[in-house]
Amino acid sequence: MAVSPDQQQPPAGVGSPLPSPRLRVRVRDTTLVPPSPSPPETSLPLTFLDIFWLHSPPVERLFIYRLAPDADVDAIISRLRDSLHQAVRAFYPLAGRLRLTPGTSDRYELHYRPGDAVTFTVAECDDDDADAHFDALATDEPREVAKIATLVPPLPERGGLFAVQATLLPARRGLSIGVTVHHAACDGSGSTHFLHTWAVACRAGAEAPPPPPPVIDRSLIADPRRMYDVFIQGAPSTEEYEFVKMSADQLFATFALSKDELKRIKDAVAEEAARRGVAPPRCSSLVATFGFVWSCYQQAKEASSGAGEFPMTCMAFPVDHRSRMEPPLPDKYLGNCVGPAFALAPTGELAQAGAGGFFSACAAVASSIDEAVRDIETSNVEVWFDRIRDLIPMGFLTVAGSPRFRVYDMDFGFGRPAKVDVVSVARTGAVAVAESWDGNGGIEVGVSLQPAAMKRYRKCFADAIAWLHQRT
Repeated sequence: MAVSPDQQQPPAGVGSPLPSPRLRVRVRDTTLVPPSPSPPETSLPLTFLDIFWLHSPPVERLFIYRLAPDADVDAIISRLRDSLHQAVRAFYPLAGRLRLTPGTSDRYELHYRPGDAVTFTVAECDDDDADAHFDALATDEPREVAKIATLVPPLPERGGLFAVQATLLPARRGLSIGVTVHHAACDGSGSTHFLHTWAVACRAGAEAPPPPPPVIDRSLIADPRRMYDVFIQGAPSTEEYEFVKMSADQLFATFALSKDELKRIKDAVAEEAARRGVAPPRCSSLVATFGFVWSCYQQAKEASSGAGEFPMTCMAFPVDHRSRMEPPLPDKYLGNCVGPAFALAPTGELAQAGAGGFFSACAAVASSIDEAVRDIETSNVEVWFDRIRDLIPMGFLTVAGSPRFRVYDMDFGFGRPAKVDVVSVARTGAVAVAESWDGNGGIEVGVSLQPAAMKRYRKCFADAIAWLHQRT
């Protein structure tokens, strides 16, 4: 969850959204795709790491593919549906429901019974200008959230956990696959593991072996401190999670950092550390990305409102603890095993253009990772919600996704995606992180803001990139 730093309504006429044709989406049909063959009835109790996300908004991912002119789209849809049966069989809890455990008032579980299924919706866009629509969707430039949001499905009612929507884009030149998952069912590692499994199953005659199956065993996460009770009592409501109230003109844009630019950020941070006579922070490509994006974000906020009201600002992002649990969890554990890292930095330092802002941001991010790794088996976990509520007034930025998920490798048999977005960050105010589309070691970041704020952020980002290249 997150608080966007600049979500107030822009003045009329300032930073109007780029022209963006509306999509006319018509639902053709919705079918239920059960596991085949069906496993027996099963209940999986939520762990304290699952209950942390009980009321959070669902995660919505959108994959956009360009189809060949001679593509047999009906065969593609049929293959997607048929292979989904196979993937759901391995990940059968996602076909179930979230419910209160019978006879309890605050214990929740994922409950699967034979007949439960994932919803699979087929839709189609009707429009004459197919190329214009596809290019407007598969772009890094700002797009209206209201348009791309029509391409992801809602979760089924009464506790549904997973839904898929395949939408044929205008003139059948492209296809989007929208996936919505309840965060209490699994984290991003688990949901993308499912998608990779589905993609391999869909690729007829694929040479690559399928990914290893998920490990479905919630008893692997011990709870000696009774953190479930702490989290169920302190869990924010859905309204508290949705800090950002989207306007009708909300935009979404993607900002890319190449491998070379990431190295330039690391070099600038190391040189600034030497200038200050301090040890440089451990600056991985991910730390460099977070620091750069966070500093630009704060610069854009300060450009709008001037000196910040709060002396400190925060970035919170997930840290995967599978390998750090005692004993370690399997890499393919299906469930939630992430915890927040809280990076805090002086507002004024973070908003500085150039090396000073990047150094402060990267140092804070690196330090927060070290702290989060130490905290997972300590009493500090108990205050996660307290820390979040303390940070809400200052406005803090959070992160969704990870380059490790390899979303651009999601090939269902008709090529790699031309664009991947985490649409749900428009509601939560987070930034969405993924590996770069070209696969050359870069990282891309999706940002959702209102038009005036987007205009300021784009300028700050472009100015920072120009500074990186000029300092050589």
